[in-house]
Amino acid sequence: MCYGRCARCIGHSLVWLATLCIVANILLYFPNGETKYASDNHLSRFVWFFSGILGGGLLMFLPAFIFIGLDQEDCCGCCGHENCGKRCAMLSSILAALIGIGGSGYCVTVAALALEEGPRCMDASGQWNYTFANTEGDYLLDSSTWSQCVEPKHIVEWNVSLFSILLALGGIEFILCLIQVINGMLGGICGHCSSRQQQYDC
Repeated sequence: MCYGRCARCIGHSLVWLATLCIVANILLYFPNGETKYASDNHLSRFVWFFSGILGGGLLMFLPAFIFIGLDQEDCCGCCGHENCGKRCAMLSSILAALIGIGGSGYCVTVAALALEEGPRCMDASGQWNYTFANTEGDYLLDSSTWSQCVEPKHIVEWNVSLFSILLALGGIEFILCLIQVINGMLGGICGHCSSRQQQYDC
């Protein structure tokens, strides 16, 4: 197995996942395509935590591009031994993977808390509050209660859909970075590729 090639595949996947996280987070600011709720501070407080933009997005590009470049990276060699340098590069990728784990973990945590608390919306009495904050997330299983949010229209569906997407994307990023930790350890211990022939192929 070529560990560098595996890391490159993980890196490309993270780039796409991070981009989707950023898009999902940005959409949370515009319920029904309107900007007034953001300017009037009528959005869920967890939207302002930038979990998809920072945690699952921008922070994820760092490990992603490091993983993509591992196939060519050799840490400038190691006392003239290229394979030793590649082992060094694979081991150093573990630090980048840990950064990714931190970013994706943040994205997952914020998304989960946002889903549990529910959106900030105007109820039938005209008050803006967190209507489902005391339901401990039970509202997610009872869509008949979602009509308690009068404005913005369909805000519950909007929040549940986008935060669920962030939760799923962040979870996949977390798993991929965890795989790279294991891949980096194996690549550092066993060598960049598992055989001399593969070393040239990689």
